[in-house]
Amino acid sequence: MNTKLLAGLVLVFLVVAGASSAIYTVDQREKAIVFRFGEIIESNDEPGVHFKIPFIEDVQKFDARIQTMDAAAERYLTIEKKNLVVDSFVKWRIRDVAKYYVTVSGLISSARARLAQRVNDSLREEFGKRTVQEVISGDRGKIMNIVQQATDEQAREIGVEVVDVRLKRVDWDPEISERVYKRMDAERSRVAKELRAQGAEEAEKIRADAERQREITLANAFREAEQVRGAGDATATAVYADAFGRDSEFYTLYRSLNAYKETFQTEKDLLVIEPDSEFFRYFKKARPE
Repeated sequence: MNTKLLAGLVLVFLVVAGASSAIYTVDQREKAIVFRFGEIIESNDEPGVHFKIPFIEDVQKFDARIQTMDAAAERYLTIEKKNLVVDSFVKWRIRDVAKYYVTVSGLISSARARLAQRVNDSLREEFGKRTVQEVISGDRGKIMNIVQQATDEQAREIGVEVVDVRLKRVDWDPEISERVYKRMDAERSRVAKELRAQGAEEAEKIRADAERQREITLANAFREAEQVRGAGDATATAVYADAFGRDSEFYTLYRSLNAYKETFQTEKDLLVIEPDSEFFRYFKKARPE
């Protein structure tokens, strides 16, 4: 009884194991290949449950999602024989899983190496047809479209599809960049010196004009002051002359008193002259002659 039960359990186990190995599922993010003794007999792209012969057929699955290959920066020559450093990346995915397995043995590293070579060749060809200006600004989008289409056509040979090609960076070769920066710095320095020289020249002109205007203003002011002073002196002289003409004796007395006042302002003031000098005329006599 125990022997029969054990045999039954073994049989059930074999049936369950065979049934489970006969079923496999394919995720919507995957592609699968069915092998029979190492030979490809079927490739399934449709997601869902599928069947195979247990213990005879084997299944290998591959990622069908879009992959990103970040290519290493490369140098390319333009039509002007100038080096540009280009950094790019490629978006790709498996299109024909059977061809992908046959051509690159299902190795993602091999697929990337093939794609990198094709992208490199296409970029080198397109850059060689254009100038630096066209590459950087004018035809950049056009270059990406051409390279994507050319690479996709070649990539179908290994069962993959190139979805997109993008240029992340297009720059001068470091040595050329250094020379360009130095030339730009020298040019900016030259322009700065010219502007400073022009500014100094204009400043000197402004200072010279201001000095000239100052001298003119001072000269005009001095002339006007002299004219006013001369007019005042003339008026004063006329007044003095008129006063002198009206009463010459009184005018003489008035001037003498002012002279005394200016001469003897303090007790220490001293004047050495002849006693009978005309200066003391009004000290000697009560009435003038």
